Amino acid sequence: MIQPERLLQRFLRYVQLDTTAGEPGGTYPSSPGQLVLGRMLSIELKEMGLADVEFTTEGLVYATVPSTLDAAGTVAAPVVAFNAHVDTSPETTGKNVRPQVIRKYAGGDIRLPADQTRVITLKENPELEHLKGKTLVTTDGTTLLGADDKSGIAVIMEMAQHLLEQPELEHGPVRILFTCDEEIGHGIDHVDLHKLNATVCYTLDGSGANEIDVETFSADLATVRVTGINIHPSIGKGRMVNALRAVGTFLDRLPRAGHSPETTAGREGFLHPYDLTGGVAEASLKVLLRDFDTAGLTTKAELLQKLASEVEQEHPGCKVNVHIKKQYRNLGDGLAKEPRAAAYADLAHTRLGREAKLTIIRGGTDGSQLTERGLPTPNLSTGEHNPHSPLEWTCLEEMVAATEVCSELVQVWAERK
Repeated sequence: MIQPERLLQRFLRYVQLDTTAGEPGGTYPSSPGQLVLGRMLSIELKEMGLADVEFTTEGLVYATVPSTLDAAGTVAAPVVAFNAHVDTSPETTGKNVRPQVIRKYAGGDIRLPADQTRVITLKENPELEHLKGKTLVTTDGTTLLGADDKSGIAVIMEMAQHLLEQPELEHGPVRILFTCDEEIGHGIDHVDLHKLNATVCYTLDGSGANEIDVETFSADLATVRVTGINIHPSIGKGRMVNALRAVGTFLDRLPRAGHSPETTAGREGFLHPYDLTGGVAEASLKVLLRDFDTAGLTTKAELLQKLASEVEQEHPGCKVNVHIKKQYRNLGDGLAKEPRAAAYADLAHTRLGREAKLTIIRGGTDGSQLTERGLPTPNLSTGEHNPHSPLEWTCLEEMVAATEVCSELVQVWAERK
């Protein structure tokens, strides 16, 4: 049987490890804590009795829950994989996480103990209305919680143990994959799809319960480099070209209404400047390009190029270069080629007496790139709420529900091979 308390203790153990992603480049993974958690998970998987447990030099973890089917003389069941990432967002610190367990939640706002100004409110979290009496986990208000994606890790670990403890459940081989640096766009850099050898994969990296994410943004990253001319201010007249002033003009010209995260929702894309560095001689600005329609990224890139030309004209002597880097593509583009991936997840919910909701993500997952590389990978709920924030929280009962869905899902794939 799935054991909620065991699942909770797994989660509490994992979130107290600092696995905050660092800056990309130089080392992989980008922070040492990811290796610590990966090694811990590999040891726990071996102790459970899983086959083919491997902890790679890059920090990835592979393992297999063996099939319970006798494939002799029959068509072998498809291999189903489950993925979660060990790193947490660098947007809020993940160091010294002190999780707070609220049992039998009584309702109302939740004020966090170490920072009384931080409050998880019903107004901003209306889903709390439906969770009275449940077990919630929050931070103390000074860090993120790490439910993104340690809820997913805990769910996968509990599912694996549940399947091993229930050999009467018929399923094919179940592959487990834990990745690093998903939060900074490098989650599958070192994933060997041949080694994973899966027919379908599911990321456990979604919010709430009973949602199946079937689309993500398509995403590119623009780096805008502005080159000026630095000289001592005392003799700067007619000679200095201030890169900071030029990049300020560029930022001011970026459209806001209907084009920024602050003013868009649903299927609307955006341009999001999020990092600015530099000085008089040179300044660099990073801008996220997001759109559910991949062609929309081209339109957004063309707008940035147009702004670059305008800034060069208004600040004579400066040079503005816009470099576009591909990040990931809409999950839905690849899932259309394997409709069973989402359909079987929907069926698993139905068999459990639940109604699944097909949803979209205003972001991306490892599944976006896995799907683009040929492994269809929808995203499933794991109880995450308010990711990347000191107001992050998760619900134990929603994590249990996710474990049940995964267990049912592998049985669906085995039956319908």
